[in-house]
Amino acid sequence: MAEIKNYTMNFGPQHPAAHGVLRLVLELDGEVIERADPHIGLLHRATEKLAEHKTFLQTVPYMDRLDYVSMMLNEHAYVMAVEKLADIQVPIRAQYIRVMFDEITRILNHLLWLGAHALDVGAMSIMFYAFREREDLVDAYEAVSGARMHAAYYRPGGVYRDLPDSMPQYQASKIHNAAATKKLNENRQGSLLDFLEDFSKRFPKYVDEYETLLTNNRIWKQRTVGIGVVSPERALALGFTGPMLRGSGVVWDLRKNQPYEVYNRLDFDIPVGVEGDCYDRYLVRIEEMRQSNRIIKQCIDWLRKNPGPVMTDDLKFGPPKRESMKQNMEELIHHFKLFSEGLHVPAGEVYAAVEHPKGEFGIYLVSDGANKPYRMKIRTAGFAHLSSLDEMARGHMIADVVAIIGTQDIVFGEIDR
Repeated sequence: MAEIKNYTMNFGPQHPAAHGVLRLVLELDGEVIERADPHIGLLHRATEKLAEHKTFLQTVPYMDRLDYVSMMLNEHAYVMAVEKLADIQVPIRAQYIRVMFDEITRILNHLLWLGAHALDVGAMSIMFYAFREREDLVDAYEAVSGARMHAAYYRPGGVYRDLPDSMPQYQASKIHNAAATKKLNENRQGSLLDFLEDFSKRFPKYVDEYETLLTNNRIWKQRTVGIGVVSPERALALGFTGPMLRGSGVVWDLRKNQPYEVYNRLDFDIPVGVEGDCYDRYLVRIEEMRQSNRIIKQCIDWLRKNPGPVMTDDLKFGPPKRESMKQNMEELIHHFKLFSEGLHVPAGEVYAAVEHPKGEFGIYLVSDGANKPYRMKIRTAGFAHLSSLDEMARGHMIADVVAIIGTQDIVFGEIDR
C-alpha cells in the first residue's frame, strides 16, 4: 500500500487579497486544507511603542498608517480617547464633519476591498470601476487636508480646518485638452460640499453597476456561496466585529449600540447577513456603502445650514486663530507651547472605539499627566479575524483560502502594528 501523508506548504509571504505581507503555512491532504497557520509580524512598525515617545498631537499621523485604507477612522478613535481623558468639548460642526468623513472613508475602504477581493477571486473589471469612484473621494480628502491618503485631519478638540469653499481643478495637459479638462471640472465649480453632493447623487447608480457585475454572477457565487461559513455563536466567540459579525446574522454596530459624535441624530439602517458565508459578507458591505451614502447626504444638508467653529476654543488643547496669533503675544506663546511641548492630558486611563469599516477599532490610552501617552494599546478588528483563519479554512480547497482572506478584508498595517 502506498503511504499517504499530509504535506506542508508555504502560502506566501505574499499578499493575495491581504494588503500587507502574510505568510500562511498550510497543512494539506491533497488540495484540501487540514490546518492553516498564519505567520504575522512582517510589517511590524512598533506604533504602540512609538506613541510613548511622541506628544499626543504627534501620534495622530501614526494612526493613518495603521489601516492605510481607513485613515480618518483610525484618527477618530485616537482623538476620541484623548478627548475623553482631557474632557475636551468638540464643537457640533466638527462632529458632523467627522461623521461625514468617517462615512466617506467607509466607502473608500469598501471600494478597495471590493476591487481587491473580486480581483483575487478572478473578476478583473470591478477593480477599475471601484477605483473610478475612489478617485473622487480621495480628491475630497486632498481638498480638506492636503493629502490624498494620510490626512492627519482630525485633532483632539475638532478638526484641522473647516471645509474649503473651492475644489482643486484639473489643468489642461498633453493627456487632456481644454475641452476634456472642462468636462472633468464640471462638478468641481463649487465648494467641497457641492462636489460631495454631486457624488452622493451619482453613487447609488455606481453601486448598481457593481451588483450587475457580481451579485448574480454564476462564477462569483460559486467562489463565495458556502465558503468560510461562521455561525453567529462562533462569530461572537471568536471576537468578530463589523461586517464579519453582521454577515453571520448578529445585529451589532457601535454607531447604533454605543452612539458617538452625532450618529444618534442620523437615519440609517444596519445590513445583516443570514448564512455567514463569503457571499453574505459581500452583500452586507455592498449595502453598507449605500447606507454610508445616506449618512453623507444628511451631513451635507446639516453642514450647509449650520456654520460655526470646528475646533475647541480652549487654548490648552486647540491652537489659537492664525490672525490673532500674529497680533497677540499670549496667543503666540499658546501656539508655540501646543506644537512644541504638546498638550498635557490629565492622568487616567480610557478606552474609545469607533465602528471601523472592518469592525471595532479601539484605542486604550493610559496617561500619567505628561505630554505623552504613558501606554497605548490598539484594538484592531483584523487581528481577531485573522486568528479565525484556521477555523474558517479547514476542509476547503487552496483556492478558497484566497476568497476567505479577501472576505476578512485584512490590512496588515493594523494587524502587525
